[in-house]
Amino acid sequence: MQLGLIGYYSDFVVYPLAIALLGVVGLIEAGEESAPEWIGTVLVCLGLWTFIEYVLHRFVLHHVPYIRDLHDRHHVEERSRVGTPTWLSLGVHALIALPIWLLSDFATASAVGCGLMLGYLWYISVHHMIHHWHPAHPSYLYTLKRRHAVHHHLDDNANFGVTSLFWDRIFGTARL
Repeated sequence: MQLGLIGYYSDFVVYPLAIALLGVVGLIEAGEESAPEWIGTVLVCLGLWTFIEYVLHRFVLHHVPYIRDLHDRHHVEERSRVGTPTWLSLGVHALIALPIWLLSDFATASAVGCGLMLGYLWYISVHHMIHHWHPAHPSYLYTLKRRHAVHHHLDDNANFGVTSLFWDRIFGTARL
C-alpha cells in the first residue's frame, strides 16, 4: 500500500516500543528461572523470521494478486513509500501470538512475539537502508544492497532473502 510519511516511518517507533514492553512483561512472567529458556525462544524465532521473510517475499509478494501488483510497483519505484501499514503487520503478529498464548502461556507467546517482531524490525530496517542509504564497500549492508539490486533489476526470481542469503542458497534461488 502507498503510505504517507508517518505511516511509513511509524514501524520504526511502534515496533521497538512493542518489543520492549512485551519483552519486559514476558520476562517478568517467565521469572528468573525460565529467563534463559525465554531468551532462547526469542533467538529461535528471530532465526525463524529469516525463513518467513523468504517465503513471504518469494510466494506472497511475487504471486498473490493485488499484493504482487503493489510489490511490482516497489520494483519500479524503489524509493516510494509502499509498505505494510503498522496496524496490519502488528495484527498479523497478534494472530500468531494469541493461539500460542491460549495453548501455552503468556511467557512463551511473548518470547515468540518478541523474536518475530525483532526479525521484522530488522527486515524493515535493512530494507529501508538498502534503498535509501549508500553503504561503504565491501560492508555487510553493501552486499545486501547489491543482492537486492540484482533481484530488482536483473532477476526477480532470485535473491528473495533481504536480510540473509541463507534460504536463497538452500532453495537454489541465490544469484550474486
